[in-house]
Amino acid sequence: MAKKTENFESMMNKLEEIAALMDSEQLSLEQSMKYYEEGVKLCNKLYKALNEAEGKIKILTDNKEENFILNEE
Repeated sequence: MAKKTENFESMMNKLEEIAALMDSEQLSLEQSMKYYEEGVKLCNKLYKALNEAEGKIKILTDNKEENFILNEE
């Protein structure tokens, strides 16, 4: 079965759920480690998504600035 593509918002929601679970202090060490590992993986995915978005914004901004400068001349 193919894994459902995760979007940024769903990954943030999942990370918030994990943080709430870990704050509850009702987890065993093994459960805590499992959730910690899952949280780190989600953080890495979120960081990658933000970097990709930043790169796209930079490209769009740079192109717009070039077009603006060309139109002024």
